[in-house]
Amino acid sequence: MSAQVSDLNVDFNVPLPAPALLMHEMPRTEDEAAVVLNGRKRIEDILHGKSDRFLVIVGPCSIHDPKIGIDYATKLSKLRDEVGDKIELVMRVYFEKPRTNVGWKGLIMDPDMDDSANLPKGLRIARQLLEDVLDLGVPTATEFLDPITPQYIGDLICWAAIGARTVESQTHRQMASGLSMPVGMKNTTYGGMSAVVNALKASIAPQTFFGISPEGVASMVKTKGNAFCHTVLRGGEDGPNYDEESIAKVSKQLKKHDVLGSIIVDASHANCSKKHEKMPGVFEAIAAQRIAGNRDVVGAMLESNLVAGNQKVSSDLSALTYGQSVTDPCIDWETTERIIKETADKL
Repeated sequence: MSAQVSDLNVDFNVPLPAPALLMHEMPRTEDEAAVVLNGRKRIEDILHGKSDRFLVIVGPCSIHDPKIGIDYATKLSKLRDEVGDKIELVMRVYFEKPRTNVGWKGLIMDPDMDDSANLPKGLRIARQLLEDVLDLGVPTATEFLDPITPQYIGDLICWAAIGARTVESQTHRQMASGLSMPVGMKNTTYGGMSAVVNALKASIAPQTFFGISPEGVASMVKTKGNAFCHTVLRGGEDGPNYDEESIAKVSKQLKKHDVLGSIIVDASHANCSKKHEKMPGVFEAIAAQRIAGNRDVVGAMLESNLVAGNQKVSSDLSALTYGQSVTDPCIDWETTERIIKETADKL
């Protein structure tokens, strides 16, 4: 008997349902497809300067309870009706959480929040929630962390992000080149922009890479390139980058390298030092630059939930505060509604 040389550190390796199977079990409706396609088109028009609307990607840092997600989406749908002529509101529906070291990895990876890692359940919950949000007429946004995830839910996403920890990854740049929606590339956690420029150049170009087919088998993927990849500024270890000077510097760099000059600025993360109390002021400072005529600033991001702040994941899920984040701290709904309405009035 030969010695074992592989899977020495693997406990188990079990097949997941094929993407095509999950989509067959939970098909999108024609109305949901229309919300996705129309949402993508409106975002694309904003990015390419064909629309005057200000793009605001807003919602929970992460979804841990689908009911909270639907309650939030219901409120956001009503707000969209009120400010839609000035602001394009897109909901953060984030299921995958990048961890600096360890921690809860999000609803897809661990839906029961007990380290049981029931991925098939997580994928089904995620797909159902996205369909429910789209049924309310609300466009969806998410961060793609694992390159296989888009095969399961990408048809229900209007805008996607490549995060600060993965923007330097060749795998994620290749993935972005084949995604069907606009993709925002975040600056690195240390604040650097060179990785974003390189990511933009790579993602607008055709790429060939390893992937999985809709049937769930290993495949070779060749892409056309994604013309709607753009920059997201989220601050870094060297401080925030939402101020006029920082944005002017980034705009100059993007133009120098002949990549899309549209910039979305994140009011959360390092731009508010992860202190949600600062987020409204940061958002207002970002919007003020657009109001003053800076056409490069096309949008902003907000981490917002029903209840302000955040809480630790508890082994007793019934003890969690309803509507409060279990990852980064968020502003509450009342504050969200106020600052968005005030911004709409000034635009």
